[in-house]
Amino acid sequence: VDGSGATLYIVRRTQVSLASIDGIDANKFKDANSASDKQPDYVSGAGRAIEGKEEVVVLVGRCTHLGCAPMYRPDVGAADLGGDAWLGGFFCPCHGSTFDMSGRVFAGVPAPTNLEIPPHTYESDDVLIIGIDSEVA
Repeated sequence: VDGSGATLYIVRRTQVSLASIDGIDANKFKDANSASDKQPDYVSGAGRAIEGKEEVVVLVGRCTHLGCAPMYRPDVGAADLGGDAWLGGFFCPCHGSTFDMSGRVFAGVPAPTNLEIPPHTYESDDVLIIGIDSEVA
């Protein structure tokens, strides 16, 4: 995306996962509404996805704390990440930052902002293009 060689996460979320995203109390996040994020204007809501493609989230896999690569941890109820409180998401093992399945950073961790969403668009239902804004395409 920016020449840094960062990992991209392209995650197809289940309906159960999407419902859990909407069910998390906004006060548990540093910026639940992504007001201060690097994200395209056409990405909105708790799901942080393009309208009509809510099941897919596209994230830059670089922790906003020190640039480490967070791990994809979709395992609901993971004991090492809070047990029943963990509904799946991303975990940065370097300093303990946690993000939900939309890449929103939880409060009380070192990462200052949500995971970045790169410019992207869909050429068709089956072809995702990274690096080109949906509004431009």
